[in-house]
Amino acid sequence: MMWDVMLLAARLLLAGVFAFSGFSKLLDRDGSRAGMVGFGIPNRLANPLAILLAVSEIALAVALLPATSAWWAAAGLLALLAIFSVAITVNLLRGRRPACHCFGQLSSGPVGWRTLVRNIVLAVLAAVVLWPGPRFVGPGVLDWTSDLARFEAIAIGMGAVELLLIVAMVWLLVQLWQLIGRLLLRIDALEERLVPDGVIAPTLGTPAEGLTVGSSAPGFKLDGLHGETLTLEALRSAGKPVMLLFADPGCGPCTALMPEVGRWQREYASVVSVVLVSRGTPEDNRAKAAEHGLSTVLLQMDHEVASAYQTVGTPSAVLVRADGTIGSTVASGAEAIRSLLTNVTAGDRLLLPVVQAPLNGDGHRHDHHKGHDHAPGETASSKVGEPAPPIELPDLNGKTVRLADFNGSPTLVLFWNPGCGFCQQMLADLKGWEAETIKGAPKLLVVSTGEQEANRTQGLKSPVLLDSSFSTGYAFGVNGTPSAVLVDPRGNIASHMAVGAQAVLALARPTQTTVR
Repeated sequence: MMWDVMLLAARLLLAGVFAFSGFSKLLDRDGSRAGMVGFGIPNRLANPLAILLAVSEIALAVALLPATSAWWAAAGLLALLAIFSVAITVNLLRGRRPACHCFGQLSSGPVGWRTLVRNIVLAVLAAVVLWPGPRFVGPGVLDWTSDLARFEAIAIGMGAVELLLIVAMVWLLVQLWQLIGRLLLRIDALEERLVPDGVIAPTLGTPAEGLTVGSSAPGFKLDGLHGETLTLEALRSAGKPVMLLFADPGCGPCTALMPEVGRWQREYASVVSVVLVSRGTPEDNRAKAAEHGLSTVLLQMDHEVASAYQTVGTPSAVLVRADGTIGSTVASGAEAIRSLLTNVTAGDRLLLPVVQAPLNGDGHRHDHHKGHDHAPGETASSKVGEPAPPIELPDLNGKTVRLADFNGSPTLVLFWNPGCGFCQQMLADLKGWEAETIKGAPKLLVVSTGEQEANRTQGLKSPVLLDSSFSTGYAFGVNGTPSAVLVDPRGNIASHMAVGAQAVLALARPTQTTVR
């Protein structure tokens, strides 16, 4: 009897947790989709998979209640928990902490080892239900109600509803208390920064805000305004620190700061990459980018990247060193962001270690851009008529391929990422172009990030070279994917950079004369 009660209690707890999780995900579909993208799911699959996961959790929770289906429901939940745990472990080992959105908006922070421990506890409960076998899962939840009077059944039902409401209220109060605590810390920090005349002194943010300086920066993969996709690794591949500036198109202080951000991106391009991480639609942000001359603007679905970096409110900023570690606490507000940039551009060694090229044998420093030097902020693609930066990378079979091998014919160098949703949208058109024979069309050379197998499944006939660090793209001045530049038969740059599917395909078709 006691064992039956324990099994029933385990099933009820699992059912409550997963029903709550499923309904929370359905109520926060944008957050659930952002969570899927944060874990590496392609954009086109994120929304249907998020809905499927929420519905599956609710269905399995309901199936735990009758004794006839409880064992199979527990098996399904255990499989889900195993998948979740593997995905979380892989991301944590890689230094990434995507936002979980496990319980919708009530739990949208980055994953951590505590998330993994919670999954293990739930997995143990599911294993307890499974262990005796399908015939010994305890009584059905409603089996005992047949002996109750109608009044008793109604009273018990109302008590169960009240208990669920109490649990939900306690959860909300905990979340609200944590939010109030963070706000109080920020108010205390502002009061400490007040000088006698009432002016707030600039600072780099409060010690209580942000990730630990020196810890690994959470990775991300975000879309830009023109069809490109960028990762943190790609942003760091230029060997410069990256200042992530979190903003919102509806934020007044953010809008007031945008003219300065555009100027920072231009004037300090040789020292630091200032990257604006916004939210909303590309159209909303594209107008502001054009108005203020912003270059690198990335879009998060909700606040998943901001949450991973533990920022509160906008505008705020954090520095990521060139080695991929956190270089500052969170700078909240315009003054703090200006102070952070001042320290970075002044070469503050506490926040910005000077990264120098390694010495070679004769005591001089290697110049990786020898023959292709560019002024600060200038890209290789803007130097039409000058020699293209060299390319020497392995193809999908491990054979080294060079751009110089294509001399004698025009070559379209396409920068690609198999995980980029915009790349996938143009894949069919690109294959169609490969199948055509167009007079005067260039040869195609694809430089791609991502794993070898992921690139192989793209099915492109043209040579695909692997560049996991995206260093070749930065040598050409590429900000994301898909992008392409035309190289003439002598190896010189013959076009400006084409960004987005439409521009790339237009560059690939210099004429429309098809050879029959």
